[in-house]
Amino acid sequence: MKRRLGAVLVVAGAALAAVAPEEFSTSGGTLRLTPIQHASLMIQAGGKVLYVDPAGGSYDGLPQADIILITDIHSDHMVPALVEKLRKPSTTILAPKAVAEQVKGCTVISNGETKTVGDFKVEAIPMYNMKPAADGQIYHEKGRGNGYILTYGGKRFYFSGDTEGIPEMKALRNIDVALVCMNLPYTMTPEAAAEAVRAFHPAIVYPYHYSGSDTQAFAKALAGTGIEVRLRDWYAK
Repeated sequence: MKRRLGAVLVVAGAALAAVAPEEFSTSGGTLRLTPIQHASLMIQAGGKVLYVDPAGGSYDGLPQADIILITDIHSDHMVPALVEKLRKPSTTILAPKAVAEQVKGCTVISNGETKTVGDFKVEAIPMYNMKPAADGQIYHEKGRGNGYILTYGGKRFYFSGDTEGIPEMKALRNIDVALVCMNLPYTMTPEAAAEAVRAFHPAIVYPYHYSGSDTQAFAKALAGTGIEVRLRDWYAK
């Protein structure tokens, strides 16, 4: 089982303030992306609420979901009781088969498949470890979990899930906003994440799911590339 959430990110010797929603202009109106914790976040757009990997953090006072995307079976991405709390009878839950075996009422989406829910298009992207970690384990087998590309109002948002810098990530194109993981032994180093990001060159990238990793090293490795790196505290108290 994966280790739970790590230390609060510190920049220039001081902890970052509580995280505010990020806002993006789209042809369908403003999309608001609110970090919750670690790999968990909320999106609000077009009068709909979408959660990615509802697991960590507090959901008190947050609205119920119209759409939920789940990447994998680990407890920092999937908490069935929380999914039940957030869902409505009309909620669409998109998840890989391994998740659907543990969470009731999922619509299965597999690597390479695309599904449309209202004004949202969801593409399932591979996420996996290419080699065993230093402890000999492969934490994410190829084909079990999904990363996602979410398209809304002409803007494409990529959520990596738990992965290394796999060829499928490096081959992505036309990504407006990317959220990319980094933490050992489960995914990859900040430097490896930056190498992958350079290959597919999103307009904006956020490190998330970093659990104590050096996000400043990630930002430094992307200096001069023209990619805007936005550092936010995904572990705010």
